[in-house]
Amino acid sequence: MELILKETISTLGQEGDIVTVKPGYGRNYLLPQRKAVLATPANKAILEQNKAEIEARRASERQAAEELSKKISGIEIVIEQLAGDDGRLFGSVTSTDIAAKLAEGNIDIDKKHIMLADPIKTIGTSTVAVKVGFQMTTDITVNVVASSKA
Repeated sequence: MELILKETISTLGQEGDIVTVKPGYGRNYLLPQRKAVLATPANKAILEQNKAEIEARRASERQAAEELSKKISGIEIVIEQLAGDDGRLFGSVTSTDIAAKLAEGNIDIDKKHIMLADPIKTIGTSTVAVKVGFQMTTDITVNVVASSKA
């Protein structure tokens, strides 16, 4: 099934791309959610008319992602958690905690864009990838320290 994407989908492509997907995925998800339209000759003609507008929107999104990447690249955040004597945390540090700490520094990142494979469960420094745009990631350093609160 050939579809024209109306928005960027990380697993398929960018807005305006013509993609081939399985019929069930297109019929049951992409079309009802209005994330894509059928690639008919009429819709392809409309796509050609809007090509410049789509390219301008893609360029501005790419530029915003690059600016965000420069802003957070190499940043180090410190998160305090209660920990035992062996350095293991009581609980864990999740992407929600990292997003909240970044928000304190006026950096608004959705927790879904923080690519943390498993929650951090020990004291120490970890490198975490953050998705800043379509197929663009940057790394931040998360330093987990033992809390002074008892």
